[in-house]
Amino acid sequence: MTDISRDMPWLQQAWDRVQAGFAENRLPHALIVNGERGVGKRAWAEAVAELLLCDSPTGGDSGRPVACGRCKQCELLAADSHPDVRVYAPEKSRMVKVDQVRALSAFAVASPQVAHHKVAIIDRADQLNINAANALLKTLEEPLPDVTLLLLQESGRPLLPTIRSRCQALNIPVPPKPQAEDWLARTLAQRDPDQVYPGEVLSKALMLAGNAPRLAAEYVSGDFLDLRDAAFEAFRQYMKGRGTVAEAAKAFKALGLDDALFLLEGWAADLARVAAGGQPSDSEAADMLSFLARHNPAWKAHELLDNIRESRAAGVYNANPELEATRILLAWRSMMPGKRAS
Repeated sequence: MTDISRDMPWLQQAWDRVQAGFAENRLPHALIVNGERGVGKRAWAEAVAELLLCDSPTGGDSGRPVACGRCKQCELLAADSHPDVRVYAPEKSRMVKVDQVRALSAFAVASPQVAHHKVAIIDRADQLNINAANALLKTLEEPLPDVTLLLLQESGRPLLPTIRSRCQALNIPVPPKPQAEDWLARTLAQRDPDQVYPGEVLSKALMLAGNAPRLAAEYVSGDFLDLRDAAFEAFRQYMKGRGTVAEAAKAFKALGLDDALFLLEGWAADLARVAAGGQPSDSEAADMLSFLARHNPAWKAHELLDNIRESRAAGVYNANPELEATRILLAWRSMMPGKRAS
């Protein structure tokens, strides 16, 4: 049996809603699932697909239906080889392309191959290019009873209003810190019982991931934390005039464009938060951001956020990561107060 909320309890409310809709045969044909990066949207969507395709759903601990885990459909899903579940995600261009949506449309109108239902998951539906988004509208406007569309949207990344208006929406929250810490420690221990991570490493990963546990797990097991520290130090030295923009941009390039923009966007959002009297999420950047907030109008932070969104849009078309980092770093440096005249 798969009850996703047992492994990730912060998914409980969203999972309850689907179970109730399934039991009452009133699930929507298309659902937008919104949540922060790394909060578990994809795992949740796969659990929903398993429930929808299962031949013999059973009552879970709560008495609500869960997939049996034993039937042919569940076995195919466990082997990642079920022909009636399709996932469409950004490719090399970082976008979901129109050809992928046309394939989805063909999948939607075809009969199920081995199950009684079909599920199409669009991972990062907020990365649909304009042609793909328009192509998706036809499928949304002509829903079929044997297909469910799950559109996964990263928080803060917009979808076309015409798409939103044709779907029901569901939000997946970030878990409370203690819950996130428990999941992260438990999951890492299960993956590698011989590897022991210091508590401060786990805390830092969660801080940088905004308490999104699955993203924090990626940070701990990969090289993001080291690369982030190198980029942060290069950034601090550059802001103080002790390093060149080229040196700082090189450190951000090592992160890759997506992670570099995610980091810079987090600092810009923190700057806006500090300017409004709040506390930054990234405690290590607090002194720098407080200094900038004292010497700049609050709208400067939002101007930075606009610049970062422009760079993210440019990244879709394979913009040069170093050039984009340079452009944003120059905007940050312009906020440093100049030396007073003698």
